[in-house]
Amino acid sequence: MARRGERLRALADQLAGRHGTQTRLLALDLGQGEAMNALAEATAAVDVGLLVAAAGYGSSGPLVAGDLADELGQLQVNAGAVLAQCWHFGRVFSAQGRGGIVLMSSIVAFQGTSVAVNYAATKAYVQSLAEGLRHELKTVHVDVIASAPGPVASGFGVRAGMRMARTVAPNVVARETLAALGRRSTVRPGGLSKLLGRSLATAPRAMRVSMMGRIMAGMADPSGPVV
Repeated sequence: MARRGERLRALADQLAGRHGTQTRLLALDLGQGEAMNALAEATAAVDVGLLVAAAGYGSSGPLVAGDLADELGQLQVNAGAVLAQCWHFGRVFSAQGRGGIVLMSSIVAFQGTSVAVNYAATKAYVQSLAEGLRHELKTVHVDVIASAPGPVASGFGVRAGMRMARTVAPNVVARETLAALGRRSTVRPGGLSKLLGRSLATAPRAMRVSMMGRIMAGMADPSGPVV
């Protein structure tokens, strides 16, 4: 499921050609209120066992200089739609007595940061949601994990207006995340995420906010170093 049908079709063809994978395509914009109803209806007769809530986007620059409608849309896609998916499929998986939920967190989820104020806040919500939901659903044999990578080689940087050099490949994120599902509450795929996690773990929160803000500023500044 994604917003752009043509990219979904290309990916489906690639999976079928390489692995013989069968797919069902559903083009939805999760920023629209009726999207969750359409998703629930489309999957009602499907034996779904794993939810990967990976849709999302970011922005860069001062919050007050941004477009409010865009920031509210980001809040809906990154947080509101994730909540709706967790509620729906959490009920489905609970009834089945099995299932898995993967929520895409971020390295910015563990403290606020300037330059990406709203995006970091949405990911903090996702991180907290995953941690709490994991404890609620473990008694019904449903595993939940938050995946908190650094920059990923995807279209995120272009949409957010950020330059990214030290990216992690999507297949690395997928492999490390699925390997940790059922074993941990949070996984940090990729070297940069692991490095920042270790280096910032014992720092005071105010220092983490400042350091992460400098990192994000470098990624958003066309004349600055590429992170």
